[in-house]
Amino acid sequence: MLWPGTVVPRPGLVVRLPPRPAARAVAANSDRKREFMLLAALPFLLGAVIASSDSVPVRDSSLTPRLPPPVTVDTPRVRPRAIEVSDWYGRRLTIHRSLSYAVIPVFAAQWVAGERIYKHGNRAPDWAKTTHRAGATTLAGIFTVNTVTGLWNLWDSRSTPSGRGLRTFHALSMLAADAGFTYAGVKLSKDAETDFNKRREHRTIALSSMAVTIVSAVAMKLYNK
Repeated sequence: MLWPGTVVPRPGLVVRLPPRPAARAVAANSDRKREFMLLAALPFLLGAVIASSDSVPVRDSSLTPRLPPPVTVDTPRVRPRAIEVSDWYGRRLTIHRSLSYAVIPVFAAQWVAGERIYKHGNRAPDWAKTTHRAGATTLAGIFTVNTVTGLWNLWDSRSTPSGRGLRTFHALSMLAADAGFTYAGVKLSKDAETDFNKRREHRTIALSSMAVTIVSAVAMKLYNK
């Protein structure tokens, strides 16, 4: 039974909002829970990252082509080749040199005797004629022996490159001197006794051959090492 003037509430949905201070407290608690959960999960996340980095496959170095180390090649030393000559090479050389020194006094005697014959002809002293003939014979013998020994040693040392040009020059110049002495003695000596022009030609060729001989011998003495 309702009394007059009583208000009857209508049925419906009633929502009650919590007071604001209580809502802030709930939000703060939820934020703390999230931070706590993140801090608790952080070690697990770090462990997963480290495990994943350890599981990265390592490149197999055996499959990588390897270049061989550089090889240092030493330049081989070229040894001078030993050149063999015959046993008689030194003996022939000794004979050749001894006779070359012996030519010097013969040249001097020939020049002194030849000057007398050049000026006086048939009227020259007998000693001059005798000395000149003996000297010419001696020179012929010396030059024959030295030509044989010199050419023989030149052939024996044909494989020796050192001094080859000098030896060739010496051989050719001495052959030229041989030809000059031969021509002066065989061709001109007889006519030079009576003909002054032949006598002068004889003298010129003989002195030229002497000069060639001395120059060639001095060159061998100084430069044949």
